[in-house]
Amino acid sequence: MAIIHLLDDDIAVTQACAFLLESLGYEVFCWEQGEKFLAEANLHQVGVLLLDMRMPVLDGHAVHEIMRQKASTLAVVFLTGHGDVPMAVEQMKRGAVDFLQKPVSAVPLQAALEHALQVSAAAFSRQEIICCYQQLTPKERELAHLVAKGLMNREISDAMNIAVRTVEVHRARVMEKMQAGSLAELVNRLQRVQ
Repeated sequence: MAIIHLLDDDIAVTQACAFLLESLGYEVFCWEQGEKFLAEANLHQVGVLLLDMRMPVLDGHAVHEIMRQKASTLAVVFLTGHGDVPMAVEQMKRGAVDFLQKPVSAVPLQAALEHALQVSAAAFSRQEIICCYQQLTPKERELAHLVAKGLMNREISDAMNIAVRTVEVHRARVMEKMQAGSLAELVNRLQRVQ
């Protein structure tokens, strides 16, 4: 079940929106304060934050900026009754997936959420690959990039000034750490890191 976080200081709007989202099959977590959301929510998961722009203390812009700084994988969809075109453009440039005007009906909301979930899943997958890449030693990283360039073990051995057997061992470790089942998958994962 897809996770949707709903952050809005208007309790009536939150309850109505949560009811709609649950009827569409989403798992919904409601928040009234940006600080509480940022402190307690899992920001590194596949999911969407439906975010009101105008709230006390931390407004939607501030919450979104903090999420960016924390490299959150949650996709952000602004849902506001006070939006204007320049505000929407600014937030889209900062990585928001969509900007919807309240009140919003089920069809455009669901379309925005499905797109946002795809964006979040891609961000989460990339984050996992980056974590795998960071586990590689400097030698393993060098070797991985040589493998990705299409060099054979003997050529890598010459380039790195190590034995062919050492290349084979490092190559196996790279494949394991990068969770790649094939050379093509390794190349794809390395491209997504950059």
